[in-house]
Amino acid sequence: MATVAEQLVRTLRDAGVERIYGIVGDSLNPIVDAVRRTDGIEWVHVRHEEAAAFAAAAEAQVTGKLAVCAGSCGPGNLHLINGLFDAHRSGAPVLAIASHIPSAQIGTGFFQETHPEQLFTECSFYSELVSQPEQMPRMLRIAMQTAVGKGGVSVLTIPGDIADRKAAQPGVEKVQLVTPSPVVPPAETIEELARLLDSGEKVMLFAGAGTRGAHDEVLALAERLNAPVGHSLGGKEWIQYDNPFDVGMSGLLGYGACYDAMHAADRIVLLGTDFPYDNFLPQARTIQVDTDIARLGRRTPLELAIHGDVKATIKAVLPLLRERTDRTYLDRMLREHVRKLEKVVSAYTTKIEHRRPIHPEFAAAILDEVADDDAVFTVDTGMGNVWAARYLTPNGRRRVLGSFRHGSMANALPHAIGAQFAQPGRQVVSLSGDGGLAMLMGDLLTLPTYDIPVKVVVFNNATLGMVKLEMLVDGLPDFGTDHTPVNFAAIAQACGIHATRVEDPRDVREALAKAFVHPGPAVVELVTDPNALSIPPHITGAQVRGFALGASKTVLNGGVGKMIELARTNLRNAPGF
Repeated sequence: MATVAEQLVRTLRDAGVERIYGIVGDSLNPIVDAVRRTDGIEWVHVRHEEAAAFAAAAEAQVTGKLAVCAGSCGPGNLHLINGLFDAHRSGAPVLAIASHIPSAQIGTGFFQETHPEQLFTECSFYSELVSQPEQMPRMLRIAMQTAVGKGGVSVLTIPGDIADRKAAQPGVEKVQLVTPSPVVPPAETIEELARLLDSGEKVMLFAGAGTRGAHDEVLALAERLNAPVGHSLGGKEWIQYDNPFDVGMSGLLGYGACYDAMHAADRIVLLGTDFPYDNFLPQARTIQVDTDIARLGRRTPLELAIHGDVKATIKAVLPLLRERTDRTYLDRMLREHVRKLEKVVSAYTTKIEHRRPIHPEFAAAILDEVADDDAVFTVDTGMGNVWAARYLTPNGRRRVLGSFRHGSMANALPHAIGAQFAQPGRQVVSLSGDGGLAMLMGDLLTLPTYDIPVKVVVFNNATLGMVKLEMLVDGLPDFGTDHTPVNFAAIAQACGIHATRVEDPRDVREALAKAFVHPGPAVVELVTDPNALSIPPHITGAQVRGFALGASKTVLNGGVGKMIELARTNLRNAPGF
C-alpha cells in the first residue's frame, strides 16, 4: 500500500499538477521522495521558499490551473508566506504544502515548532492540519477545490511522520477541479444599471483585472455611451490595446487623463477592479461590477453594486441602452489625454540615446520594441512598475505579471521562473530592479540548474528609486536608499549565465537582441540614471512642495512610449478632427 506522501503526490499529478516548487529537508523528505518515484510530476529546487511561492503564483496566473509549492517544518514553510500573500491577493490558485514537526511533538515547544495551520490563515482561503492518514485524501480534495474555486491559496499542513505512514485508503482518488461559472446579475439589477447609465450624460468606465476576456464587450459599452475608458495597472494588459476610448491609467503610477475623466464624469462604472487608492476616486456617482461580492463598495460609496461577471453584465445591459450622438465629453477627454502625454514626453525625446547614465525610460522603450509580441513580462515592485506601466505595450497576447496588489520586492525573477516552466516555448522577460534582484539573487542559480531560458533585464541605478521618491514627496531627504554599486552581470556570469553589462545607451538594443536569441538564460544589466523618477499626474500641493524641498533635479513626470502615438491616433480618428 502507498504512503500518505505517495497518495498526495499521485493525486496532485492526476489532477494536472506538473511540478512542485520548494527546498527539500527533514519533514518534507517523504513527499520529495514520493515525487522522485512518481512519473509525470517533477520537483523544482529553488534557493528560497519565497521564490517557490512566487513561482507557483506566476505559473497559476499564466495557465489558470492549480500550482503547488512546499516548505519544510518551521523556517522552511515560514519562508513561503510572503509569496503566498502575493498569490492570494493576485487570485492565483496555489496549494502550499507546509510540512510539520513529528505529530507527537506538536505543542511541546519542539525544535522548529510553529503552527502553520494558524500562521497561514490570513493569506489563504483554507489552512488545515492533517493529523491522521484517514484525513488526507478528503482534505487534499477540499484544499485543491477551494484554491481553484475561490481563486487564491490553500495550505495543507502535514507532519513528516504522517506523510511517511501507510495510506488509510488504497489507490488514488480521482479529483475533478471545477472552475467558477460566470455570475449573471438578475434582470431587475440589469434594468437598474441601464436606467442609471441612460440618465448620465458623462459616463466614464474604469477597468481592472476583472475585464480579462471582456475587451470587446467593454469597448462596445464605451461606444454605446461615448465613454472614455481608463484602467488600473491590473487592467492595462486586458483593456488598453486597440482601444479608441483610452484615457490612460489612474493611481500612483498613473498617466494621461484618466483622473480628470473620472472626476469630470457624472457617473463612473468600476469594471472588475478593486482599485485600492480611494483618494483617487470621487467617492460619489459610482457603479461597481465585480464577481467578488465582498469587494463591492469597499473603496467608495456606490449608487449601484452589481455582483456579476463583467462580460456577462455588459452583454445583458447593452440592448437596453439608448443610442448617443453627443461626443463632447469623450472628445474633450481624448484631447486632454493627448495634451498631458505630449507635455511630459518632450523631456525624453532629445538626445536621450546619448545620455549617460542610461535613461531608464529610453531602455524600457527599446525593451518594448525588441521583446516578442507574445512575451510574458514579470516586473519588480518599485520603479520597475512605472516603466512597465508606461512603456510595455499591450496587444492582447502579451502578459504582464507583478506584485501589483501585495507590493512585494523581489517578485520578478521567481515569477519569471514559474511562468517559464509553465510555458517553456514562450519568451519570458524579468524586468528586475537592482534592489529586487539583490533580495532573492540566489535564485539566479535556479536558471542554469534547469536551463530555464528566462531573460533578466536589470535596471541598476544603485538606489531604491521608489523609496527615494516616497521620501522626497514627503519632504524628507532620501536616506538609506543608495547602496554601493554592484556588477550583476559579473555575478550572473559566475553563476554560469550568459550576461552583458551595458553602460552606453547606444548598446542597449544590441545587448537585448543578443540576449533574447540566446538559447538559455541571459542577464542584461543596464546601468541607469538614479535621478530618473516619476510621480503621478495628480498630486497635492503639499506633496509638490515636499518634493521641491527634497530634490531639484528629479524628473516629475515620465514619458509614455508608444502610448502617445496611440493617443494621437485615437484623437485623429474622432469625428471633427
